[in-house]
Amino acid sequence: MEESIIEDLIVNDREKLLDQLMDNYGQSLLQLAYSYVRNREVAEDLTQEVFVKCYQRLDQYQRKSSLKTWLWRIAINHCKDYLKSWHHNHIVISEEQAKQTPSREKEVENQVIQRYEDQQLAKAVMSLPDTYREVIYLYYFEELSIKEVSYLTGMNQNTIKTRLKRAKEILKDCLEV
Repeated sequence: MEESIIEDLIVNDREKLLDQLMDNYGQSLLQLAYSYVRNREVAEDLTQEVFVKCYQRLDQYQRKSSLKTWLWRIAINHCKDYLKSWHHNHIVISEEQAKQTPSREKEVENQVIQRYEDQQLAKAVMSLPDTYREVIYLYYFEELSIKEVSYLTGMNQNTIKTRLKRAKEILKDCLEV
């Protein structure tokens, strides 16, 4: 979105801006939250909470970064806070519930093979330690630059590069087995 439009919407129509943000970034934020919590229902709840926080704090947006980057920063911090919370550390989800995933079977053989490979990659990414998973997700899945990842995580750009390199090495080892 254009900065002048954003400015106008922040001042005059916050609900419309929030609707546009949800339309533009809702699915991406859901995927980001899922990459942290690994549970669809919890990720959906966190995504809703992020948009509520965004709405409540729109007047605090200082325009030092894009609105998307600001929103991602809120989401990352919210997910990290959740992972530290009592609720996350004391509520256990049954294995059966955690394994439930929607499936659309019986497609073309190549699509099945591709899906399997994608699942293996996703599983490998999700098995990475948080420090590596975070940078891999932001860099490859959200297609953010090293500079943007650095800003969002508060880490040095060289640290991001090192973690990306190490994460790729770990993924390569996992997927070659």
